[in-house]
Parts: sequence; structure tokens; C-alpha cells
Amino acid sequence: MLTYIPHLDGYFQNRFEVLQFSIASILANTTPPYDLMIFDNGSCGQVVEYLRNLQTSGDLNHLFLSTENIGKIGAFRLLFDAAPGEFVAYADDDIFFYPGWLEAHLEIIESFPDVGMVSGAPVRDASDRASKSLKRLIETGMSDLKVSWERRIPDEWEADWAQSVGRDPDLHLQDTRNHQDLILEKDNIEAFGSASHFQFLSPKEVILKALPHSWSGKLMGEMNELDNAVDELGYLRLSTVERFTRHLGNAISPDLVNEVKAYGLEVGGNPRQTRARKHWLLYIPGSGRVLRRIYNFLFNILHNIE
Repeated sequence: MLTYIPHLDGYFQNRFEVLQFSIASILANTTPPYDLMIFDNGSCGQVVEYLRNLQTSGDLNHLFLSTENIGKIGAFRLLFDAAPGEFVAYADDDIFFYPGWLEAHLEIIESFPDVGMVSGAPVRDASDRASKSLKRLIETGMSDLKVSWERRIPDEWEADWAQSVGRDPDLHLQDTRNHQDLILEKDNIEAFGSASHFQFLSPKEVILKALPHSWSGKLMGEMNELDNAVDELGYLRLSTVERFTRHLGNAISPDLVNEVKAYGLEVGGNPRQTRARKHWLLYIPGSGRVLRRIYNFLFNILHNIE
């Protein structure tokens, strides 16, 4: 896991609680033996203290602390290279894990040929890119491989995904209303023909090959390039057909609180409604894209201050 919570205000005001949700779900819902490794990319003191306590208690096996943000790809080079074992299960610090998630990921890697990345949160439009290897597999016409296009991913999951990344759920569903989901089946095991780089399981040798040999110095981006690199190496990017992980984003909604409590995990603080009324600026056509560019520009300035 890669963590980055530089402060607890504004954009990050709920992120500490989200992080605690995520780690609690890993500890509660991961059955096979594993090492929990976290690279902290320059978080504030409260978060670092929390991580140190996890390490002291024995819940966290390996903790890497950076005094400054070296970007995701920079952290990946250090984190993945140091990871023990044959497989690397990566997640951003805002992912919730459901029971059986790791077994379901491993089942797909064991069932399909040349799998380089498996995700547990299927996203409908993720199959539109980095899919050359998948198309080649389909074109070979393996005798024991079944391929179908169906509307399988529930709209509820898609709405949750859109909400977690700051999109309007209704507009997202409208934009993807004609999209069909690619489903592969082999040895009675099904998988969606896509993966998401915010959470995945990968053979360690594959993900290390896919990473760039040098860090560009960028603090953001380069994740689509990682997807493309896995694909160009000839490896498939797939997802489980059930939702075994969930992207939370920066806020915790009441429905998520109820779901989490059903798994015996307690929630602190007051959950914030994530589908709040939109600001009037967002009703201006194209304003969302412009404001996001401005945010990214200011983010880069603030986090490159010496």
C-alpha cells in the first residue's frame, strides 16, 4: 500500500479515516499468509504515528517512511522491489477489501494464461484501453476459452465508482449506458476483460518489468502508462466478476458505514454525505474539466515547494 495524507484539511479532511477503514479491512478479510508493506510518501505526523503503532503491534510487517513525496512510480520502484514472495498485491490507501478477495485474485491468475494484473473492483470503461494482449488471446480461439459481451456489471457498482472519483453518478451511467462488459470464462472461472491500477494483484516479475527503469520526477500520473506496459509485455489485465474490493475516495457515505459495520469494523467520526448538492460552478458546461486542470496545476505547485 502507498499512503499520502500530508494534512487533514480540505481535500484530505476524511482521508485518515478512509485509510483506517482500508487497513482494517485488509487485516480482517485476508486469510492466506501475507506480508503487509506500506510506503508512506510524506504524510503528516498523525498518520505516521498511526502507521508506526501498526508496526509496533505486529499488524504491519514493513514500513517505509519518506520525508517527501517521491511520486507513485518512484515509490513503486522501491516498494515492489523490496516485496518478498511471488506476487504483489497493491492498493491505494482508499480501498476496502471484502472477505475472500485474495483467493479470488489468485484463482484468476491460476486459471487464465499470461495474466499480469488482476483487480477486484470491475469498472465498466476500463476495458477500453491497454487491451492488445486480450484481443490477441481472443483471436487465437482457445478451445477451452469462452468469450461473451454482456451488461453484467451492476449499475450500483458503477455509481459507487463514479461517486468515489468525483464524477456525477447519473451522468456516468448515462455515458456508459450502451457499454457491454467483456467476459472471459475458462475452467468454469469467469473474469472481466479489464483491470484498474488503483488496486491489483500481479506476479512480482511482471510488475517489475512493467515499471519504467527511471523515475521521471512526476508526483502524479504515469499509471495509464503502467497499464500499457503490462499489456505491451503480452500479459492480460483482468478483474473478478464479483466486487471483492471497493474504491472509497475521500469521503465515507452512510451506506458505506452500514456496509462496513456489517463486517464488524467500527467507524469513528460522523460520515459525510458524498452525494451532496453540486456547487453552482459545476452546472456550467465544461467547468468540471477546467477546475480539475486548475486543481492539478495548484497541486503540483504546492507539492514541489522545497
